[in-house]
Amino acid sequence: MENVVNIQEVKPSHTNRRSFLKISGLSVVGAGLFIAGCSNSDDNVNPSNQLPGIRNGKFDLGGGDFGVLTYAYALEQLEADFYTKVVNASGFNTNFTDEDRQVLIDLYNHEVIHREFFKAALTGALPNPSIQLLPGLAFSYGSLNFSNRDQVLATAKALEDTGVAAYNGAGKLITNPDYLLLAGKIVSVEARHASAIRSLINPDSKDFAGDDVVNTTTGLDVAKKPSEVITIADTFITTEFTALYLP
Repeated sequence: MENVVNIQEVKPSHTNRRSFLKISGLSVVGAGLFIAGCSNSDDNVNPSNQLPGIRNGKFDLGGGDFGVLTYAYALEQLEADFYTKVVNASGFNTNFTDEDRQVLIDLYNHEVIHREFFKAALTGALPNPSIQLLPGLAFSYGSLNFSNRDQVLATAKALEDTGVAAYNGAGKLITNPDYLLLAGKIVSVEARHASAIRSLINPDSKDFAGDDVVNTTTGLDVAKKPSEVITIADTFITTEFTALYLP
């Protein structure tokens, strides 16, 4: 079972950032578990209607709206697992600054909320969740030292930037407006996470909205297709799965 981290008292100098992150994390809870209304039939003719489940011996994320939501659930599992390991690392209280710990604990809480939200929502909406709900994934972070500030923040930056690009790239694949609204709520939170991490790495800089994540011509965030994001996520995810019906 995950350890519960006691959030420290907020210092006045960090109140605005902490409040901003805390409010953003609650936005998903307020959205409610409204995922419902998809067809119960697994249409083998139209790949966009494929439901998640075992195909060719491996779990496939599926296609259509449920495929996109399951894809998002996989990514939220990764982020929640990462931050759980961060805040429970032996060097968390000694090798990270007060501000680091405050931000990382907030991100930990948000990502666990996101993961559990998708799990509960998909469980309630899938026609047969016992075989169609993505199982708990396993992860490996190689030689990453979770007590090393520079390594942790660099990995957090990569995960948060990838998460934002993932939601941005998947938005056009969603047909249900309620699901699109949900994705919009979560990607806004992930973007705040990315900015907070970048500010920890390089305080008082413009890195929070760097040219590598915000196109200076369009003013829009980077967007990546599921296949691009899954290739990146597979660096950490050891559970094998497929995404046959996602671009």
